[in-house]
Amino acid sequence: MLNDATLKQLRSLTATARCGTISAAADNLHLTAQAIGQQLKLLERAVGVPLLVRTPRGLEPTDAGRELLLAADRIEDEIDGCAQAIDLIRLGKVGSVSLGAVSTAKYFSPKLLAAFWHTHPDVDVKLRIGNRQETVAAIADHDVDIAIMGRPPSALELESRVLGPHPHVVIASPTHPLATASSIKPKRLHGERFLVREEGSGTRKLTELLFASANVQPKIVMEITSNETIKQAVMANLGVALISAHTIAAELEDGRLVILPVDKTPIMRQWIAVRREPGHLTPAAQLLWNFLGDHASDYLPEID
Repeated sequence: MLNDATLKQLRSLTATARCGTISAAADNLHLTAQAIGQQLKLLERAVGVPLLVRTPRGLEPTDAGRELLLAADRIEDEIDGCAQAIDLIRLGKVGSVSLGAVSTAKYFSPKLLAAFWHTHPDVDVKLRIGNRQETVAAIADHDVDIAIMGRPPSALELESRVLGPHPHVVIASPTHPLATASSIKPKRLHGERFLVREEGSGTRKLTELLFASANVQPKIVMEITSNETIKQAVMANLGVALISAHTIAAELEDGRLVILPVDKTPIMRQWIAVRREPGHLTPAAQLLWNFLGDHASDYLPEID
């Protein structure tokens, strides 16, 4: 049956039809005439009809042979196209990569990806935003190739690289009583109304660290799952909050928020990129990994 035909047999038929003799086909394919003859016999047996006929001009294809030669040409074209596509993937010029990012990173990751796309326009990048727990789960389950976060999880074996500084500050409304203070001891936060992120977020962990290190017990009035909502609540003077400085650049510039000069702040952390099984990254993912290491710091918001 034709299903048993092999690429080697089709190439033997093509070379013989083009060259006119088995010996010339063997020279063309750098094989022996015996090997070419064996491939042709197997192919004719699979097809069930003669494929070549001897003429004064040499071996020429029969009607069935011509049909098979047309099919062989199409197969070669498909293989060439596939090889070219694989070369592009191997070089990282095309392909796909999934990037996970904690929600705080959404304030700079789109600009970072836009810059990556500018130099690699045919690479498809999927961006997945979530809180810390969701992002850790995504990298653990191989749902993303690379993730941007503030602190790598200790439970996973990951390769990491520092992308740049990540300061956290205490913010308030410009009308808050502490807004005009020149220096604030952490003890002055005792009993202050605080807005905090949800359990499991990196910012929540830092907020609790600030409370513990200063031995203060602020009044937690709201637990909020969104940085945007926290900012709106602070602007409405519902309380103060510890938040990533990279989320408030626009509000600071517009005068809608202020940074409180609390001692021992900003709390400095680092933006980290992590990945699993670096040896198994696709070329496109490797390109993004290199780009993050080389250029991520250029796209972090500048805070005075």
